[in-house]
Order: sequence, then structure tokens, then C-alpha cells
Amino acid sequence: MTIYKSPFPDVPLTELTVTQRVFAGIDPAMTLLVDGPSGRAMTGAQFVAAVQSLAGGLTARGFGAGRTVALMAPNIPEYCVVFHASAWAGGTVTTINPTYTAHEVAHQLKDAGADLLVTVPMFADTARAAAQGTDVREIVVIGDAPAGFTPLSDLMGAPLTRQAPVDVADHVVALPYSSGTTGLPKGVMLTHRNLVVNIDQCLEPAGLRPGEMTVAFLPFFHIYGLQILQNVYLAAGGGLVTMPRFDLGLYLELLQKHRTPRLWIVPPVALALAKHPMVEGADFSHVVQVNSAAAPLGADVAEAMGQRLGTAATQGYGMTELSPTSHISPGGRGRPGASGVTTSNTECRIVDPETHDDLPPGRDGELWVRGPQVMKGYLNNPKATAETIVEGGWLRTGDIGHFDEDGYLYLTDRLKELIKVKGFQVAPAELEAELLTHADVADVAVIGVPDPDAGEVPMAFVVPRTGAAPPSLQALQTHLDARLAHYKQVHRLEVVEEVPKSASGKILRRVLRDRVGA
Repeated sequence: MTIYKSPFPDVPLTELTVTQRVFAGIDPAMTLLVDGPSGRAMTGAQFVAAVQSLAGGLTARGFGAGRTVALMAPNIPEYCVVFHASAWAGGTVTTINPTYTAHEVAHQLKDAGADLLVTVPMFADTARAAAQGTDVREIVVIGDAPAGFTPLSDLMGAPLTRQAPVDVADHVVALPYSSGTTGLPKGVMLTHRNLVVNIDQCLEPAGLRPGEMTVAFLPFFHIYGLQILQNVYLAAGGGLVTMPRFDLGLYLELLQKHRTPRLWIVPPVALALAKHPMVEGADFSHVVQVNSAAAPLGADVAEAMGQRLGTAATQGYGMTELSPTSHISPGGRGRPGASGVTTSNTECRIVDPETHDDLPPGRDGELWVRGPQVMKGYLNNPKATAETIVEGGWLRTGDIGHFDEDGYLYLTDRLKELIKVKGFQVAPAELEAELLTHADVADVAVIGVPDPDAGEVPMAFVVPRTGAAPPSLQALQTHLDARLAHYKQVHRLEVVEEVPKSASGKILRRVLRDRVGA
């Protein structure tokens, strides 16, 4: 068995809750949270006071210890208050995508067993419809509450000055939903210990400094935004400028106004920073690192972005089930195409996905991870848990990749997304990275489609560069001929206005497959 270990020393496992860990890093006098569009701000002292007051109010209303609060809101300072107040009161928070339909929200509310739903005025109607037939007893609105809803201010009560007692190793504090390697979204049970150790695992190599700000557009309902931005930054003594949705113009404005040294992005934003004309002339002299995660980023796009911004372009790797980080680029230094090295307290294997035999160094296989950040399991789904966390505590990531001789992880694709061409495996992410180097391609997604001779062949969905004529299939094939083996060649092309993606930046290949099937 070949086990890849971290180059970093282990971090201690503590008895702190996630909110205690965050509070430990906060400077009371610092401007901690800023609402990007409006500029309204909250100091560290105001944040702690708001968390303790809301925790007291939740407890007084019976929504404290052992209860589940559903939080469905965009990135605003109050999101952080509600999350940590619920945790401080001994509860669980299930984070909901605010762009979900009422049907989708209702499913999560029922599955999570939530009895309180917190949202914003924009999503009040969806919240009301979704709550029908669930255990939700009250819907709370941040800001101006419409008639029939409870304003968040009404929940503020006598401060709860001490953390409600919880077993940090067992108590589920965060319940985001993820599809994992297969299937429909499932509740990922993350304990206080999962989140706290992952904060420390990230801080060990990250180099964040007290007082450091960053712009947070990555949604807090997703584990990347919830942990890497909200919890890691606050625990490091840093702060956040929140954006309720991504807007390139506002993003560039906020970066320059707040002189943020590090940017935390996803591949579509990396592509915009590399190619969009709006970026031309922007001042990035204050930026020392741009880190992309949530989906693989091609080395060419990363290099183009880094050169244009004049800074280090790095990648990290993780998944919701890993709280989320297992790999990080140390000190803001990465390698082209690599997702960093293994974090503290973490072990990895590269395994043949069919035989489960360990593969030799350099060979692509499924990444398996073991460490204290591995989730407790999937809520109400022991079968999926057993399929994902196997004997020995190894979590099957469903991602295909390999390590180089220095311990850097290179991912090629998702196991379930591999295209089988006459028995050969083709990784869509590899094809996408090569197609993005074509001058007339702004964005692209690749899936496998049935073929009577080969079993499957690759099909590309291409977004043309603004002002350029859509590239032909022949032009793309000529471009790829010199770059990839023939069996990886694209056989079909469809020009589209945009590539469907999730809020975290992952390509929604199932949407494309459904389109082809229709």
C-alpha cells in the first residue's frame, strides 16, 4: 500500500467548537465584515456581541441545542452572524442555495429536519412555499421582513456568553448538501472537530496575516465559501468584504478599494481574469496570490491569469465531505496544473477504481483520503456513507489523479465523468483545458456521447470569444491534433451562449447530457 503523507507537521486536535476557534482570532477593534455593495461594516466586537445575542434569543425560543436552523441567504455580514449564533447555541445549520426552487428547498428542509428557516426579503415567497408540509415553525427574515415573517432583530435576546455544551467530535454543526461521487444531494454531516481541524490545516501553510481582507463572492452556502472564506479568514484574524452575487465590475472595484492580497476564485472567474477586456488596466499590484478551487483549472488558463495579474496562480483541492480541504498550495506557491500538496494530519492513496489495488506513482487512479476532516457521514443515508467511507476510514473522492515525485496532486477528472473511447479513458477536463487554448474559445464543456463504433466519443459545447466567429469542428480538431492522442479527439460540436455551471463553478454535465438525450 502506497500512502502519501503531508509535508507539514500535524496540527493538534482541540476541544474547541468552530465558533470558539473563530472568536479566538478576532480583533474586537478591527472592521471584520463589510457589505461590498453598500459599504456598511461590522467590527469584531459588534460581531461577537451579535452572535451571542442571537444565540441567546434562539435558546429562549427553543431553537438552540439539538435543533436545526436552515439558512438560505446570499453573502451578507448577517450570514456569518446567523451561522455562528446557531453553532454557539448548540444547534446545527443546514445551508441552502438561495436560488433553489421551493420544491428543492422543501426537500432539504424535510431531510435535514429543520424547524427554523432564515432568509432575506428577496426569497421570502420561496421560503413560505417551501416550508409548507415541513417541520419549520417560523420563518425569519434578515432586514425588512414582509408581513407574516419574523424580523431577525426580534430574535435578539439576552446574550449567551458561553458556548452551549456539545461533544465536538460527534455533534453535527454544519449540514451542507452534496451529491458526493454519485446520486442526488445528501446531507453531509460535519462536526465541530471536522471544521476546527480543517481551519488549522489550512492556516498551517496558507500564510494569512492578521488584518488581511479578502472579497467573498464564493457562496457561503457552499463549503468553499463557508469554511475557506468565512471561518478560516475570521479565525486567522482577517476579515471579509461580502458580495451577494458575482459581478466582475464590482469585484474589480472592491479588490482595488480594499487592496486585498489574496483572491479566492473558481475556474470561470479565472477565465474572466485571464481573458475579459474589463480586467485590462486594473491595478493588481497588491495581489500576492490567486487561488482557484472547486473544479479543475487548466494549466494554460492558470498561467495566462497569473501573467496578466502579475501574481502567483495556485490551486487547492477538497470536497464538502472533507470539510473541505485536503490539498493546498503552500505559502501561495503552486505548480502549473497541480492542486497542491497534502494538508496536515492527512493521508492519501491512489487506487484502481475497479480492483481497489494501489497504483504505482505517476499512474492515474481514484484519490482516497483519510484524516480528521473526513465527514461523520451522510444524514439518513447509511448505504451512501458505507460506499463513500470504506474500510480503514478511507474516503473515496471519486476524483481521478496522481502525485508527482514531490507530493503535488494532479487531477484529471471525476471518475463518473470519464469517457470510454474503445476502452481508453478520456478525461473531459483535459480536453476542456486544451480547447480553452484556442483563441476563439471563451468557455467550453465536454461530455461523452454514445457512438456505435467506439462506445462513446467526446462532444464539446463551446462558447465563442466575444466578437469572434464560432470555431468550426474542423478548426477545433486541427487545434487538438497536435496536442492530444487521436482517441481523445472531439467528434461533435455545439455552439452555446453559456456553459451551465453550479454556484461553486462546477460544470453541470448532466444538463448537457439531458440536452443531447432530448
